[in-house]
Amino acid sequence: MNRFLLFCFALLFVLPLSPVLAQDETNDDLEATLGNLARDAAKAYIAPIVSGFGADLNSGWFHRAPWATTFGFDLEFGLVAMGAIMEDTHRSFMLEGNFHFTDAMASELAQQAAPSNPGAWNDIKNAILAQEFTVTFSGPTIVGSNKDSLLISFPGKTIDVNGTPTNLPSYASGLPVRGLLEEARFVPLGTPQLSLGTFLGTQFTFRYLPEVQIDEKIGKFKYFGFGIQHNPMVWFGGEDALPFEVAAAFFTQNLKVGSLMDASATAFGVNASIRLGWGFLNLTPYAGFLLESAKMKWAYDYTVDTPSGQTQERIEFEAEGENSSRIVLGASIKILLVNVNVDLNLAKYRTLSAGVMIVI
Repeated sequence: MNRFLLFCFALLFVLPLSPVLAQDETNDDLEATLGNLARDAAKAYIAPIVSGFGADLNSGWFHRAPWATTFGFDLEFGLVAMGAIMEDTHRSFMLEGNFHFTDAMASELAQQAAPSNPGAWNDIKNAILAQEFTVTFSGPTIVGSNKDSLLISFPGKTIDVNGTPTNLPSYASGLPVRGLLEEARFVPLGTPQLSLGTFLGTQFTFRYLPEVQIDEKIGKFKYFGFGIQHNPMVWFGGEDALPFEVAAAFFTQNLKVGSLMDASATAFGVNASIRLGWGFLNLTPYAGFLLESAKMKWAYDYTVDTPSGQTQERIEFEAEGENSSRIVLGASIKILLVNVNVDLNLAKYRTLSAGVMIVI
């Protein structure tokens, strides 16, 4: 498994992924894989984990609405685990984008363009390497098969070679880009979480992990999240105003992996819950509706072959998760000081969430 995913998952107490079966060592490194892709193809390739991580980050924040009390002491701490469900539609992509041919590809294309004129091959190759071309990318995403390579299809084009129009034929070739997380059914994530309340019907929730150095090349791992829920019934009759608890909620967080990736996620909305039972033994169904967003900033070195040799371009882009809203349906069970909850989050990228909390 590539270092980026391995480190994020290990540090965040993540549930095991399906085995990674890639045979090419280069493809076990996400940064090296992205180094073969320009911006357009890279965004499509990593899209499932952008949306998956975003969906995970916005999951698991609550298992009940806070009490409508003016002052109270509610302390919860424990672990929350989330998993965005990967569908078959997330495992491959096709798009049209810009591409720099490699030296080997340019040589092959030059020979096809002038099969009977070997003396022109080098000039044609250099003319190809000096520019970008529009191609069609098709193949696996990061959660796709590691047995299939990303395919580029070039429709052909007339280019200028030392003042002479030269017809380049249609061309197709594979890139050393395969799925790194083959057959992963979930993009999992987990984190420690602490909630503290209740002040004027308000509960505060925190997620945090200490800053950790991944390695000298990638840099440091950082993670922090903060959330707030407020029960407005505290101003309209308190706990007796409704037979259930309601809350308005806001959650935000940031996860950074050195210079490779910087992710942020935000969600806000409403939720409600009702406790059935006693303080030491109860069942609490809960539901919520959230509007959400998630963004990931990526940066990596893209390797380009040019007429004068190989060079690297720094590629930076921001990708957005596809989820814009979700419905949360779940239930929690409390026995003495232990609370366990499970919920399903219905959205474009569905997630399952579960938590184990010590409640004081």
